Amino acid sequence: MRPNNTSLLSNIKVETIQVQSEYLEREVTIDIYLPNQTVHLDQISVLLFNDGQDLVKMSFDHILSNLIAKDRIEPLVCIGIHCGPQRKMEYGTAFSADFEGRGAHAGLYTKFIFDELLPFIRKKYNAPSFKDKSFAGFSLGALSALDIVWNHASEFRKVGMFSPSLWWRRKAYDKGYDDEQDRLMHLQVRNGKFHPWLQFFIECGTLDETADRNKNGIIDSIDDALDLIIALKAKGYTHQHIEYLQIEEGKHDIETWERAIPDFLVWGWGK
Repeated sequence: MRPNNTSLLSNIKVETIQVQSEYLEREVTIDIYLPNQTVHLDQISVLLFNDGQDLVKMSFDHILSNLIAKDRIEPLVCIGIHCGPQRKMEYGTAFSADFEGRGAHAGLYTKFIFDELLPFIRKKYNAPSFKDKSFAGFSLGALSALDIVWNHASEFRKVGMFSPSLWWRRKAYDKGYDDEQDRLMHLQVRNGKFHPWLQFFIECGTLDETADRNKNGIIDSIDDALDLIIALKAKGYTHQHIEYLQIEEGKHDIETWERAIPDFLVWGWGK
């Protein structure tokens, strides 16, 4: 584990580090966005991001620094976890791979988070605990974040999903696929329990994709997100637990997610 680079903005310090993972059999690059005025990590929140390389492309450091400078959000530590070459195998749903075998290493990725990454952060910053933890991600990284939070609810408070890959399914569309039975994350939610402290932020763009499998005039990504909300509400979650942001002409790209990030941060950690 070696530091690569450190940069300093007016309100945050950004440090890039390589973490060796035995579970993933590779080095994992992480960017740590740390508020300058922070003394003890057990006094502030920690937010993990899948696809942390996308945060770099959208100048997340400036977004976070500006929100803190304007006193719009409370200080928090953000950890951007860069994906690896096996992204489609490491992200997904841990209890089952999809119909093409993708996500088969999602369980190992979960072990990396709990057994390697978080212990490393605690040791590096001498922080036996944090105020609370949340997880976010983009596209397939968003599905992974939700899967980890949902199955380890006692460890987290919030989950942020940007263009989440909620279509992740155990059957191909031409092999008897059924919305109610085959979307893997929806199935977990329907079979899961109500955890009243959990909160969910979901962003979709109206141009996120063009597919419309049920021909109802609504693109699948929005259909899947709205169906997830229905499943969550059936468990007992309400509008107080769920924030849905639909961006007109928003696409499945970093530029759209960059537009949504400030809303997410103010929703979750606003003053």
